[in-house]
Amino acid sequence: MPFRPAFLGLLAVLVLCGCGHYQLGTTGQLRFSTLYVAPVVNKTMLPQAQAIVSTQLREALLHDGRVSLANSPAEADATLTVVLEDYHRDVRSAREDDTGLARKFALTLGAKCTLRDNRGSRDLFAGRAVSVSRDAFTDGGQLQSEYQALPLLAEALADKVSHAVLDVW
Repeated sequence: MPFRPAFLGLLAVLVLCGCGHYQLGTTGQLRFSTLYVAPVVNKTMLPQAQAIVSTQLREALLHDGRVSLANSPAEADATLTVVLEDYHRDVRSAREDDTGLARKFALTLGAKCTLRDNRGSRDLFAGRAVSVSRDAFTDGGQLQSEYQALPLLAEALADKVSHAVLDVW
């Protein structure tokens, strides 16, 4: 039993030494510190998607905190351009009382993103495809369910785009 306190003390020292170098977050450095987010371009038939995606994208980038957003490309180290190119729905399940009508859709929103280094006048990535999907139930009506799913799609797309921009390659 006299070895027990010594063993516990040694174990505590080893555990504390192992955690001494732990750092929360990423250690990689971005190539830019300021970012201009160009207004999102909407080439889909999804009304009002441009404003919602733009807002969610800016919030996701600000929430991360590694970059500050600039008001113009001249003030920024890099420029992010997002073009919404795809919006479609796929039937996931049919209604029980009428198999010709859908009960659940998978809504997909896709975009192409370009990140340009303004200082070097070169693309860090160009035309990167990003796509997200969410399910929508039509029990309350198809139009209403798609309207309610749009902010969720926009948030998921913004998260994916922000990870593409902020991940150190």
